[in-house]
Amino acid sequence: MSRGHSAGFTLLEVLVAMVILSVAVVTLIQLASQSLRLLKSSSDHQEATLLADRVVRNADPSAEGTGSGQEGQFTWEWRARLVAVPDELASATGPRPRLLALSVAVHWGTGRTVELVTLRLAQGTPTTP
Repeated sequence: MSRGHSAGFTLLEVLVAMVILSVAVVTLIQLASQSLRLLKSSSDHQEATLLADRVVRNADPSAEGTGSGQEGQFTWEWRARLVAVPDELASATGPRPRLLALSVAVHWGTGRTVELVTLRLAQGTPTTP
């Protein structure tokens, strides 16, 4: 009597299917883990940018100087320095304006930094004729 063709899977076919399935599951888990890390990094960057914006808006430097602080995991520092105002922009009769470059750097984590730079116009001292 000859043996008929069985309708089941062989052990080799089951093992190959299990290997393919395990590789696919590991790949999906790694992709999900990487996307969570990127989401956290993006969230930290957005928080740092919002903090830098808030510090710039609240800072009222009237002269050159520096300041620093900490909020949660973020440390920040602002620096103001005078920038030369072109003669074309200065009024000949009124007080000469002072232009300040204000930069805010926010640091967090291991070497992560966001820097925001803006210009501020401050009222200067009157010019002498």
